[in-house]
Amino acid sequence: MNGGQCAGVDRFQYLQSLVTEFQDTDSTDAKEQVLANLANFSYDPKNLTYLRQLQVPDLFMDMLTEDNETLVEFGIGGLCNLCLDKATKSHILTSGVLRLVINCLSSHREETVLSAVTTLMYLSTAASRVEITTPPVVECMLRLSLSTNRRLSNLANVFLEDYCNEKQVQEARTLNHHTALGIPLPKD
Repeated sequence: MNGGQCAGVDRFQYLQSLVTEFQDTDSTDAKEQVLANLANFSYDPKNLTYLRQLQVPDLFMDMLTEDNETLVEFGIGGLCNLCLDKATKSHILTSGVLRLVINCLSSHREETVLSAVTTLMYLSTAASRVEITTPPVVECMLRLSLSTNRRLSNLANVFLEDYCNEKQVQEARTLNHHTALGIPLPKD
């Protein structure tokens, strides 16, 4: 084996050990730390094949239903990092978790909301856009665009300008500000 193959084997084994640790531990702190590491490793395209083999995208999707906000934050962050890959994007869209990604918009955690908005943009296709740009989601983006938090307001404005048409924005402006999503603004 050459050095590159050995490094690949080592990388896979390390990622596999993280997944195993996540599954085997009962410690919430350890789960949070391992999930944070997996989300960080999902930034690097060199890890993509290994992460898919280890079903890490499914692990991230599973975290979106957790009561622990830290696990949700790292789960949506990991998905955000992986969903630009076409195969992973397709897997995410066909697994029916788009509603869970949208639900992350209601988090009080800035990073969770930022990752959720970005993930929605990355997951937008001709077919998924109908669900991604529903009136409650567009209304949420309108509210986020008014945030004093520049990261949130800038990202929401990009969403509104690049993923919504004027009719959708106008319709969302006429909605009662207490839609079924009940999405509060994250704390600034």
